[in-house]
Amino acid sequence: SVRFLNFRGFQFAQAMIFAVEEINNSTDLLPGISLGYKMYDTLQAIIGEASSSPCMAIATVIGPFYIPVVSKIDKAVIAVVKNFNKSLAQLVKHFGWTWVGAIRTNDDYGNNGMATFTETAQQLGICLEYSVPFFRTDSPDKIRKIIDIIKASTSKVIVAFLSYLDMDVLKHEMSKHNMTGYQWVGSEGWIFDSQTAETDRHHILDGAIGLSIPKAHVSGMREFILNVKPLNSSGHEIFTEFWETLFSCKFKQSESSTGNERECTGHEDLTGVQNGFTDMSLMPIFNNVYKGVYAVAHALHSILGCNKTCQYKVQLDPLTVSSTLNIFQHIKKINFKTKEGDEVYFNQNGEPPAKYEIINWQPKENGFVDFVTVGLYDASLPADKHLKCAEGEISNTTDSVTCVRCQPEFWSNERRDACVKKEAEFLSYEEIMGVLLTATSLFGTCMTVGVAVIFFRHRKSPIVRANNSELSFLLLFSLTLCFLCSLTFIGRPSDWSCMLRHTAFGITFVLCISCVLGKTMVVLMAFRATLPGSNVMKWFGPVQQRLSVLAFTLIQVVICILWLSISPPFPFKNFKQFKDKIILECALGSALGFWAVLGYIGLLAILCFILAFLARKLPDNFNEAKFITFSMLIFCAVWITFIPAYVSSPGKFSVAVEIFAILASSFGLLICTFIPKCYIVLLKPEQNTKKNMMGRKNKTNILDII
Repeated sequence: SVRFLNFRGFQFAQAMIFAVEEINNSTDLLPGISLGYKMYDTLQAIIGEASSSPCMAIATVIGPFYIPVVSKIDKAVIAVVKNFNKSLAQLVKHFGWTWVGAIRTNDDYGNNGMATFTETAQQLGICLEYSVPFFRTDSPDKIRKIIDIIKASTSKVIVAFLSYLDMDVLKHEMSKHNMTGYQWVGSEGWIFDSQTAETDRHHILDGAIGLSIPKAHVSGMREFILNVKPLNSSGHEIFTEFWETLFSCKFKQSESSTGNERECTGHEDLTGVQNGFTDMSLMPIFNNVYKGVYAVAHALHSILGCNKTCQYKVQLDPLTVSSTLNIFQHIKKINFKTKEGDEVYFNQNGEPPAKYEIINWQPKENGFVDFVTVGLYDASLPADKHLKCAEGEISNTTDSVTCVRCQPEFWSNERRDACVKKEAEFLSYEEIMGVLLTATSLFGTCMTVGVAVIFFRHRKSPIVRANNSELSFLLLFSLTLCFLCSLTFIGRPSDWSCMLRHTAFGITFVLCISCVLGKTMVVLMAFRATLPGSNVMKWFGPVQQRLSVLAFTLIQVVICILWLSISPPFPFKNFKQFKDKIILECALGSALGFWAVLGYIGLLAILCFILAFLARKLPDNFNEAKFITFSMLIFCAVWITFIPAYVSSPGKFSVAVEIFAILASSFGLLICTFIPKCYIVLLKPEQNTKKNMMGRKNKTNILDII
């Protein structure tokens, strides 16, 4: 016999364990206390069954003991079911469907749900042509009668309070009779179930609409759920049946093994496996499991008076409703936010806020179905605004059954009855981040000018002469431009600012690194010139140094001219990154041009670093090379980390990342190259002598060479 293995129940269990382990690893929630769990019972509260009907039955049985039940589908427990079903009736009324049929699962979930729906529907003027119970194990005769009732009816709208298992059976029976063309209104039991949609090959449910739990994401949960192994750390089998079903194989010791199946190794890879277990479409329900566990933990945290530690000896009182030690009373009072920012709270009846997405099944060209969110239901809004259009859509006509999408530059207001202009976002001088970056840029400029003044006043001193004063002043000038060019990245993008920011940055940085490269080559050539018979300085004198800086810079100028001529940067309105904002940014025009500019800067920086590294062990009293090595190391580190940060940063933050990289690398060059010299000039003048620069007798007289 083949036993049915419920992958979903296993997913729910994994989601609960994930939440428990996360809480146990937290130092803020229940410090010093570890939560435990049993799959059939948990502590002082029960995280409910895999479907709402058993939850309701459990809640009824354990109600006298005041043990709270927190359901996975928490919108579907007792009083919450009523809210959901009233909402579904209002959805039907919203579309003007006043003559409908109804079918329900023949259990607590379906019967109670239909009772609430029927009561609300009558109040709203909706008439039910029929309301029939259905269960997947019904006899063929009973199922045939239900099919006949639907066939004979004149209503073309069917409200279905069914579980996904019952819906699978019903649609299979309807496909035998080619019963298509009905408008289905679905409960959360099946409306967003991907497997139900995938198996609807005869398109019985095309166009279905209903309410579902809002989409959710819990970081780390997907990986945790899928990270399951059939063997524990000791090699003992713990999930063999699960593993065998998942991979269609058998372990050697398996009782059901016939010897003909593929043997399980326990190391099979889940990558590429597609089935009910790897399907993460039920993440909203997993999120409710997660929030349910946290709700219990927060209630315990409150009861035990936890701060840095908890009162371990407190005895919980589940029987006295009014007791301060009753966990149910504390769960109703909790109000917290999850790590994803979801607010969790309950009203005095233990109900969470009634917020749902309106889901519509829209068939695609390839035959599959898209679950499209076409609207929202929010019970916290005024009664006439409970059903809103979806974000970005409006309806300004009373009782309209359609929504109009706003133009790309507009977005719907909170009432969804008017389109308002989207907020334009860019890095401005008025915001804090813009002010801080501007202040840092101006500080760097002033600092560079200050160093230039110090060097100019002491231009005839040995340490300034030994540092090749002409290249030093040119380097300080280029550093000033580097600090100032960062300001072109701040403010509203325009044609000229987009073209200026990248080209100015590219040219000034090449000028800067060319000067550093020239200084490094001077050091290397100067010491090589002391070798017998060497006339290398003849080929790298002051004229050659100027020409090398000019040549290196002209190459970047040519790259920038080609970039601006072929496909220059331009201001661009980005509508895709944020749905309710317009990101004003500078499009690169030619991405090749941008990366060519960056690549050339990187090439010169690496060359400079290699030469400086080779020269780092030259005589210590004149070892500018080691400071250049440090500055190039900082420069390269900044721009290597810039690339992934720039690519992954959203909106104006990508601009801020680029400005930060410019300022950080500029400060690195300024501080490493000039501050040690300024320290000697201002604070250690006794070391600023020709004799100190020459060092020991066998050291090179670098001043005479330069």
